[in-house]
Amino acid sequence: MKKFIETIQNIFKIEELRKRIVYTVLLVLVYRLGCFIVLPGIDSRLLANFQSSTQDGLVGLLNMFSGGAFGRASIFALGVMPYISASIVIQLLGMFVPRFRKLQMEGESGRRKINQYTRILTVAILAVQCPAYMAAVYNEIPGSAFVAVNQLGWSTITFNVVSTIVLMAGSMFVMWLGERITDRGIGNGISLIIMIGIVARLPYALVGEIGSKFTASSNGGLLYIVVELVILFLVFIAAIALVQAVRRVPIQYAKRVIGNRQYGGVRQYLPIKMNAAGVMPIIFAQALMLFPLLFQRFDATRGLAATLSNYTGLWYNLIFGFLVVVFTYFYTAVTVNSTMMAEDMKKNGGFIPGVKPGKATVAYLDSILDRVTLPGSIFLAIIAILPAFAMKLGVSNSFASFFGGTSLLILVGVVLDTLQQIESYLLMRHYDGLMKTGRLSGRSGM
Repeated sequence: MKKFIETIQNIFKIEELRKRIVYTVLLVLVYRLGCFIVLPGIDSRLLANFQSSTQDGLVGLLNMFSGGAFGRASIFALGVMPYISASIVIQLLGMFVPRFRKLQMEGESGRRKINQYTRILTVAILAVQCPAYMAAVYNEIPGSAFVAVNQLGWSTITFNVVSTIVLMAGSMFVMWLGERITDRGIGNGISLIIMIGIVARLPYALVGEIGSKFTASSNGGLLYIVVELVILFLVFIAAIALVQAVRRVPIQYAKRVIGNRQYGGVRQYLPIKMNAAGVMPIIFAQALMLFPLLFQRFDATRGLAATLSNYTGLWYNLIFGFLVVVFTYFYTAVTVNSTMMAEDMKKNGGFIPGVKPGKATVAYLDSILDRVTLPGSIFLAIIAILPAFAMKLGVSNSFASFFGGTSLLILVGVVLDTLQQIESYLLMRHYDGLMKTGRLSGRSGM
């Protein structure tokens, strides 16, 4: 405890770090306040049906990423998801379109142009998603909830246009908050905003789980809660191990003598992550698992659709886990470019001992990537289906989502990344790190 207090004191002794933390906290408070501001002209007291319908499936995922703003018909309802979707599209274009591939290799100037294209694409996505969101709101809440139309005399078209503009402005403002946090705060702003939305649901889920356990079992309720928290702690440790696990490939740099100085001749390591794809395979797989719902309209396929839509069923989780493995390989191939890594090594005079530069290096890196991705994809699939096991064992749906899936991986990844940045400030000022060893274990080589 004494070590922890000293670390907190050291953090606030560094003026720049203190300002960044305070700035981040203030912007996060602005975001959380906006999540509770309902669209103008809608009665917030009549949104109960809409909130209950946004708890499962891909819609539930959007509601989770927005911190519950999606189900509240908030001005921040769409959150940063349109921006993330645009970023994914631009990233995929960088693999197949030469112009975007060239921009990715142009350094800072290319990054600014890519960010500009991403923002433009975000606006285009919002222009499609905002009317779709308003259509969903119309279907789920009663007509009496639209105060602007019923009492203020607005036409339906005027209300939809105003709501669309407000939703677009809200999402762009959230995107701006994330970029400000990245530039002047601490951590990655977009990821931090998503994490805050997830963490905001944890107290309600935990209180609801405690209440349900004590109601169901007056004698063993406390024991159930303790066991669940211990299992949750172990799952978090396993997720941290997955996020931090790397395969270090040795790289030798040739010696060069320039004047009286010698450059190179040292051995470094190329870290290849076991889970280079992050949470994207789970998101893609969850989106694809919504397609069976389309077959509920036909009598002949209604039973099949019900089987494949049962979140705790055997077939749903088998197919879901398989899709996670497939998408892990796909997204790893998209994000990790072994050809580019081999070219960079060759330009800088580096080589892998025992492997020829060029195509042989690319083949060697691909073989390592395939072997490392296999256990990583299986482990990721297990984490993806853990909430289903938790629900089968009696954990409530809201609390079970923290036992695995996107919630768990985003929490672990963002927290580790933020702690790493804080630790770098401490080590630069000759303070001890966040751990007794002086450095976060497993992060120094990344």
